[in-house]
Amino acid sequence: MDSMSSDKNWRVVAPNPCKPGSSWPGIECKPGKDNHLHVSRLDFGITPYPFCKNRATFPSLIFDLPYLQSIFFFHCFNHTKTSLSIPFTNRASSLQQLSLRANQALVGPIPAQISSLKSLQILTLSQNQHHGRIPQEIFSITSLIHLDLSYNSLTGTIPGQLGRLTNLVGLDLSYNSLMGQIPSTIGQLGLLQKLDLSSNLLTGSVPSSIESLKVLVFMALSNNRLRGNFPMGLAKLQSLQYFLMDDNPMFTTLPSEFGNLVKLQELRLANSGYLGPIPQSFSQLQNLSTLSLQNNKLTGEVPVGLSSLSHIYHLNLSRNMLSGVVPFNSAFLKRLGRNLDLSGNPWLCLNGSEALEGVKIGVSVCGRDKTGSTVMPLKKSVAPSSKFCKLVNLLSVIACSIPIYKELLDEGIETDTSRPEWPSAFS
Repeated sequence: MDSMSSDKNWRVVAPNPCKPGSSWPGIECKPGKDNHLHVSRLDFGITPYPFCKNRATFPSLIFDLPYLQSIFFFHCFNHTKTSLSIPFTNRASSLQQLSLRANQALVGPIPAQISSLKSLQILTLSQNQHHGRIPQEIFSITSLIHLDLSYNSLTGTIPGQLGRLTNLVGLDLSYNSLMGQIPSTIGQLGLLQKLDLSSNLLTGSVPSSIESLKVLVFMALSNNRLRGNFPMGLAKLQSLQYFLMDDNPMFTTLPSEFGNLVKLQELRLANSGYLGPIPQSFSQLQNLSTLSLQNNKLTGEVPVGLSSLSHIYHLNLSRNMLSGVVPFNSAFLKRLGRNLDLSGNPWLCLNGSEALEGVKIGVSVCGRDKTGSTVMPLKKSVAPSSKFCKLVNLLSVIACSIPIYKELLDEGIETDTSRPEWPSAFS
């Protein structure tokens, strides 16, 4: 591995990497079935392990190490273009973890030969420069527990064979250019706890099979092209704590079923064209810490029950069409402070008795009519432009001059009938 490390020539100094007292940094050895020490783990790229050489390329010969269990190459291949190469005849049948992260010069498609790593449990190929389709062969590695292909340039659709990975706990395909619909076979991943498909080009609606993911804790579908209604069985996701689905052209109403997801801590549904009122059931989310509904088309009043959410610290309802009196007391306003944003709702106002000096939430104080009843804030007037003011002044002068001009004509006094010049201030 001296071709990888930027340290001294370990092959010369310590020819036996597993010999006690002469082991190479970044290399871990364990006894095999033959009671001899064998290379079992490689760590390169980050402290406290060795950094990689500037000209390092992917060492495909590592797959010939029969006792190798884990590979970690972080920020190793950043100068010389190289690719992930797995020989057909590799002997790394014991490999359980392959993690190649933040390698800007690791290019090319993910090889189909990766399916030969039959014992693989963790596959992380994140923040590289992989392109092309996700090889269907990956989904034959049924031992996979964690699959992370995020932050690459992968294209095509998510293969339906995804459903074969029934042991999968974490799936991250975010920040690629994947298209098409979320396959319904995703419902077969009964052990899945984390699902991140955000920042792709996915279309269609959230599949109804998602209700089968009973232990799902984290789901991120933000920044796609998903639309339409949520699945009816949404309320069955009783383990869900984080649901992020901003920036999708949904253009539908918010389902009241969200209120049944009592473990939710973060709910982000901004910039998605949601219509109608905020469901009263949102007040049941007593573990909620973040609610982001900004930049939609929501109408009606802010649910009074939101003020009882004792764990909430970030609430953004800005840029909607909400109306009525803000139902939050001064203690609630003080606790959230700048983390509360209600701006951009012109028919929303704050009870004057609850307003706090120095706390700006983006709405005006409600007014009072002659009977003392609360009235909504008037729409703010727009100050006229300077040219408009000058025009009004000019017309006033002309209007005042007309009687004088007529009187002069009646008395036979000559007047200059040539076209008057516009005042220089208006030109």
